[in-house]
Amino acid sequence: MIKVLIVDDSAVVRTIFQKELSKDSELKVVGAAPDPYVARDMILETHPDVLTLDIEMPRMDGLTFLRKLMKYFPVPVVIVSSLSAKGSAMALEAMASGAVDVLSKPGAAYKVGDMTQELIEKVKIAASVDVQRKALAAKAHIVSDPLRPLMQTTNQVLAIGASTGGTVALERILRIMPANSPGTVITQHMPPGFTKSFADRLNGLSAMRIKEAQDGDSVTPGVGLVAPGEKHLLLRRDGARYYVNVKDGPQVNRHRPSVDVMFRSVAQTAGKNALGVILTGMGGDGAKGLLEMKQAGATTIAQDESSCVVFGMPKVAIDLGAADQIVSLGLIPQEILRLAEKRSVN
Repeated sequence: MIKVLIVDDSAVVRTIFQKELSKDSELKVVGAAPDPYVARDMILETHPDVLTLDIEMPRMDGLTFLRKLMKYFPVPVVIVSSLSAKGSAMALEAMASGAVDVLSKPGAAYKVGDMTQELIEKVKIAASVDVQRKALAAKAHIVSDPLRPLMQTTNQVLAIGASTGGTVALERILRIMPANSPGTVITQHMPPGFTKSFADRLNGLSAMRIKEAQDGDSVTPGVGLVAPGEKHLLLRRDGARYYVNVKDGPQVNRHRPSVDVMFRSVAQTAGKNALGVILTGMGGDGAKGLLEMKQAGATTIAQDESSCVVFGMPKVAIDLGAADQIVSLGLIPQEILRLAEKRSVN
């Protein structure tokens, strides 16, 4: 039984979350706190396995509370945030500070809809994460200085897919990639409204230009395009030029954007001119697409288990034989550049 503590200043949200989580026989809500001060006492009393945590609260904001929590009582946390620019930015900062995942707060009408299953799934995934191991993995083999530029720019395409834990993993990769890195397409499982803030955050940290993808954007050296929430991102080609399509469509592997959709389009469009990287995440989205990339001649990399927050997506890819290499997170940027240079001279 997974014990869950809800921390939110909205009585309506607390009621909804308590009702929805209690529907699952594997979950037990042990309390609902209106602010971090009440939550602190409840944590000491109930020892929850997972917290759902609002970001914008009176007396103490969720980000400050999270940092204290990770220091004194590490426990998996699912952030619940509004879609405002401020809320999205704070939620991403919370992920960098130790939170496992993020969930969009219900709108004004509080229509739960598909949110119920998403909430339950995120809580269960969070319960499986060892936050202390997660913190150690994040610090391991960290290269802080930007990598040297490629000797020459290439028209290769780098495709990266990630889910749970991917926001921090992507940050660690892209912040040290040089300004003339291969043109990059990224699918990170994330709610709509958060991907622009995520891309803006990466752009402020990286020598590359990172932006939320728009339909028709060119994929060129030094540019990274992030799939918008609730949209699929596909690679297309027009002559010698690569660009992206951003499209609606059904969920694939219960995700939109789907890593498989992106990887398959890269396999079909770029073939051996591509590099594929699958990072930490629950489930198997991206594994079959990575295999298609490999079969099309692309070089493929899977993040290793020791540096993953959740060794789900990479493991499925490895088991399928889709990964040419299995690499620790801290060494992935160097390997990407090594392979890009190697292919540019062949």
